[in-house]
Amino acid sequence: MDLNTVTEFVPATDATWRAGDAWLGGGTWLFSVPQPRVTRLLDLRAFGWVPVEETADGAVISATCTLAELARWQPSFAAYQPAVALAGQCCHALLGSFKVHNVATVGGNICLALPAGPMTSFASALDATAELRGADGAERRLPVADLVTGDGRNVLRPGELLTRLRLPGDALRARTAFRQLSLSPVGRSAVLVIGRRDAGGQVVVSVTASVPSPVVLRFPGLPSRAEARGRLAEAVPRYLDDVHGSRFWRAAMTRRLVGEVLAERAG
Repeated sequence: MDLNTVTEFVPATDATWRAGDAWLGGGTWLFSVPQPRVTRLLDLRAFGWVPVEETADGAVISATCTLAELARWQPSFAAYQPAVALAGQCCHALLGSFKVHNVATVGGNICLALPAGPMTSFASALDATAELRGADGAERRLPVADLVTGDGRNVLRPGELLTRLRLPGDALRARTAFRQLSLSPVGRSAVLVIGRRDAGGQVVVSVTASVPSPVVLRFPGLPSRAEARGRLAEAVPRYLDDVHGSRFWRAAMTRRLVGEVLAERAG
C-alpha cells in the first residue's frame, strides 16, 4: 500500500506526538490498508528495546519484539520453559509468512485488537500487564486482558504507546495446555483456548478468537466440566459470527476445547 499522505518519517525518540502521527513497529497492518489521516510515521525501532528480558520474578517483552524473536526465545531460567513453549505455539497460530513473522511485533498484534490476535491470547493467559506511555509522558499499567475491549477496539488514548509487557514468574512457571481451531488447516483462528495450572493449584482458562475480547476464567482448583461450562456461559455474552465460523459452531467448539485443556491439565 502506498501511503501517499505521509510526508515525514522520523525516529520516535526525537518526536512529540501530534495529530496525523502513527507509531510504526513492523508495519504489517499499517502498510496493508489506506491510511488517509496519517501524515507522519514515528519509527519505534529507534528506542532499541531488548526483545525479551528475564529475572527470577518474571519476564519483560518489549512491544517491538517480533513474533520471530519471541518464537526463538531460549529461557535463561529453565523453569520458564512452559511459557516459552506456549509462546512458540501462539506465534505459529498467526496466519502469515516467515516475512510477516520477522517484522510483525508483539505490541502491534495486541494493539490491533483483532479477536484472533495470538499475542493477546498469549499475554492474557499468562496474566501479562501492559505498560503504556501517554503522549504527555504519563504512564499507566493494566492487564492485557483489559486492554482489548472488542473486535478492533482497545482502551488506548490518542498518542498512547504500548511499551512493554510484564509477565509474572508464577505464570511463566505454570503448566499450560493449548488448543486452536480454524475452519481450514491454514485459516485464521476461530477458537483459541489456553489452560494454565499454577503450582498452588489455581487453574486459569483464557478464551480468544471466538469472542470479541479476551475472556479469562479463574478457578481455585481444577473445576468439573459442568462448572467450567457454567462459568463460561456466564462470562461470554455472545460469540463472533463471520466467515471464519458461525456463532453456534464457535460456541460448541469453545466448550469442547475448554474441556480438553482442563482434561490435559488434570493429567
